[in-house]
Amino acid sequence: MDFDLSEEQRLLKESVDGLLTDAYSFDSRKKYMQEKGGWSKAVWGKLAEQGLLGLPFSEDDGGFGAGAVETMIVMEALGKALMLEPYLATVVIGGGFLRHGGSAAQKEAHIPGIIDGSKTFAFAQLEKNSRYDLHDVTTSAKKKGEGWVIDGEKFVVVNGENADTLVVTARTGGAQRDKTAIGVFLVPAAAKGIAKKTYPTQDGLHAADITFTGVEVGSDAAIGDPDDALPLIERVVDEARSAMCAEAVGAMDESLKTTVEYLKTRKQFGVAIGSFQTLQHRAADMFVAVEQARSMSMFATMAADFEDAKERATAVAAAKVQIGKSAKFVGQQAIQLHGGIGMTMEAKIGHYFKRLTMIENSFGDTDYHLRRVTESGGLV
Repeated sequence: MDFDLSEEQRLLKESVDGLLTDAYSFDSRKKYMQEKGGWSKAVWGKLAEQGLLGLPFSEDDGGFGAGAVETMIVMEALGKALMLEPYLATVVIGGGFLRHGGSAAQKEAHIPGIIDGSKTFAFAQLEKNSRYDLHDVTTSAKKKGEGWVIDGEKFVVVNGENADTLVVTARTGGAQRDKTAIGVFLVPAAAKGIAKKTYPTQDGLHAADITFTGVEVGSDAAIGDPDDALPLIERVVDEARSAMCAEAVGAMDESLKTTVEYLKTRKQFGVAIGSFQTLQHRAADMFVAVEQARSMSMFATMAADFEDAKERATAVAAAKVQIGKSAKFVGQQAIQLHGGIGMTMEAKIGHYFKRLTMIENSFGDTDYHLRRVTESGGLV
């Protein structure tokens, strides 16, 4: 199997790396965090100008028809830059629901706004007691005439403060943990009956806890079958997990690079600490962990094309297990090798570890996915 990038993919990598090198220094990131919603609208506009927001959409929808490999390339670059902008929430997740389940009218109404950067999305899925189970849903969507009325609460909705449209999972019938009667709805963020509590997260992003009280939406709000949308949700979330694996690889790769540079310049007893053999061994172990994560990220990317949903889910879960293990090891080693300065807000290495920790706990932590793999009969 050929793992080399094509010429077009190499050009994409060079393009996004060049853009973020120019626009995303660590000092610039601190400034972007102070903007409304915690990210830069100017940088988002540059991503749109370079066509990065339209990559996964078909040419018929105004995009470039790129695949999972191109998403992996972009997400790895975003991880290296510690980018704050809602690419995952908008392009990967919001766009994923539209690509895989949206009607022609829904695509026409929303995809052009994603591509030109004028519209962002947020995925309102997590509930107070649902943990990582996508089918654990208490938020309700009840029929009212031709439309729906949504009631419930969602928590830690990333980009919930700034999003124009919320992608909301809601139960149309059945009990709390039934795997049927779950729908996905497009809800305008400014709809009557929506209340938000916004806050920054540990990794510098912004999220919101959102309450829906009698929120009315039309019949065109449901994506796919409102009584059987769990397979669609699982597919899009698996794509999000794969994308986050790639982002973690980028963050780990940059953490290793930053740590090695620090070992070369930090002196103790008159010599660079990188000359100490024990620290060299620890850096070598970090390198191995990064490469293990990279290989599993590639595996998860390939799994996006698997037709068998169970096979795809198992592959993505296995990748998430390795990513979680590598992220924890690389992050901890990077902090320890930096010493006390690694714990300060002024040192970027700590921010990488925070982001890696949040990725490890998003859409299922290591233990959760290890159970998924073992229950499927796979090995990790």
